Amino acid sequence: MRAGPSLGALALIIPNYDAAIAFFTAIGFDLTADLNQGHKRWVTVQPAGGGAALVLAQPSGAAQIAAIGAQGAGRVWLFLHTDDFSRDAARITAAGGVFEETPRDEPYGRVAVWRDPWGNRWDLIEPATQAQDQA
Repeated sequence: MRAGPSLGALALIIPNYDAAIAFFTAIGFDLTADLNQGHKRWVTVQPAGGGAALVLAQPSGAAQIAAIGAQGAGRVWLFLHTDDFSRDAARITAAGGVFEETPRDEPYGRVAVWRDPWGNRWDLIEPATQAQDQA
């Protein structure tokens, strides 16, 4: 295996720490840090199956407030992999996420675009090897 850098986390601007923690833990993320730093909190969540963490960040200033839900400039920019599309789609919907389309099968797997409660666009993807095993 090649040694080198790995992507550890991405910052996601959200309006409220506690609402974001509730959403992400409801869809299967683990709360990995919640540290009060006085002027802000250091809050991270990570998919239970592994991968990069999200640093949940409340905005400081008008530009950051305007970026809530728009960090991807209207594009899908976050890609959540799953080993069970139906299970995780149901979790996302129950927690307040909204699917923009019905699932479709692509060469790389089963996929559908959804929005989190703040408007960020995500793909939920069940990679082809897992999707084919369940078909």
